[in-house]
Amino acid sequence: MSQFRLARLALMLAALGLNAAPALMHSASAEDKPAAQPDAVRPELFKLLDQAQAKQLADAKNFTELQNRLTQADAIPNKTPYENYVLARTKLILASASGNQELLQSALEGVLASGKLPAADQPRFTKALADSYYGTKNYAKAIETYKKVQGYEPDAVATGLTRSYYFSNDYAQTVTLLGPQLDAQLKAGKTPSLDDLRIYGSAALKAKDNAAYLRALELLVSYYPNDDYWNDLVKRGIYQKPGFAEANYTDVLRLQFAAVKQLPPENYSDLAELALKDGFPTEAKKVMDAGFAAGVLSTPQHKATRDRATKEAANDAKTIAAGEANATKAKSGAGLVNIGWAYVTMDEFDKGIGFIQQGIAKGGLKSPDEAKLRLGMAYARAGQKDKAIETFETVKAGGGLSDTAKYWILLLNHPNTGAAAAK
Repeated sequence: MSQFRLARLALMLAALGLNAAPALMHSASAEDKPAAQPDAVRPELFKLLDQAQAKQLADAKNFTELQNRLTQADAIPNKTPYENYVLARTKLILASASGNQELLQSALEGVLASGKLPAADQPRFTKALADSYYGTKNYAKAIETYKKVQGYEPDAVATGLTRSYYFSNDYAQTVTLLGPQLDAQLKAGKTPSLDDLRIYGSAALKAKDNAAYLRALELLVSYYPNDDYWNDLVKRGIYQKPGFAEANYTDVLRLQFAAVKQLPPENYSDLAELALKDGFPTEAKKVMDAGFAAGVLSTPQHKATRDRATKEAANDAKTIAAGEANATKAKSGAGLVNIGWAYVTMDEFDKGIGFIQQGIAKGGLKSPDEAKLRLGMAYARAGQKDKAIETFETVKAGGGLSDTAKYWILLLNHPNTGAAAAK
């Protein structure tokens, strides 16, 4: 995971309004007024800290001369708080032009410690100091400083604060803070950033917060889907959940086949073998063809499975109509559901959906919710998204069925660029 990056130094300093330099009023003369006045700069300091000259030197990249002036100013004793303030502001000019993070930090500390920064500017400068601590990996100081301005630019401060907790290895606090931030973004119709979701997921995993990690995966596959996120979501959200029933393994594999661009080799084989066993050779052929096309299937055993599926699919296409009558006469609707799914795998969606509906209506099914899941998948393959989602929402059974239906809805609402539409 790439580390979160704050804004570039120059941009951050520009946001501080450094063009609005402090007024450099100075004493009439050292002889007339030997004591430095409040909110005024003595002539010897004025000469060194003249803001117009400092900006000219910075623009010309004459950092050496500007640093010499600052060194001399540092050496002058008994500076007033205002003089220290002006000196620190001048250091910010050099830090901005040279990209010196350490100088930035010390200069911001000086500006804030002077007591002369206008109250309206204090939140901006405090946040910049927190960002500087973050940039130098002083996360403890960053956390302390961000907390002082949590009401200022809430999103930006929250980002720095959560990252500081994360890189301090306080993963539980990272999850605690970032979870509500994500909720607020989603409620506002905003897309969470990939950085936020990856930080949230990583922190949840390291904190052993399984519920938060699963939520992170769900959001990742929703907005930034890839095969790794989907495979991990299916594993943790279905396979590894207590009560998962192996009898539903085939339907979970069908979800994975739709959601990812490329399955692991064993998943292609497993789905094809199970489809053959259940009497769906056309589905098995499509699965094996996809595995070979992806370049992950190549063994003699893989070839034998594909040859078998191809042969049986051709035979099934010739004989499937003959099985309709027997399925219609049966007491249970299971045969009709199976005939319907077979037609769906052959891309005869209307016919397939009709038979599955008849089978569900007839009843006598061992697992009515499995049939509903099959109907939802049929609608999805037919491109009827709304009906698919409506059907998936009726699947309430455990053992992995309701979770599979839930993730089908997630897939349909946030389709990726993988093979889902083509399958």
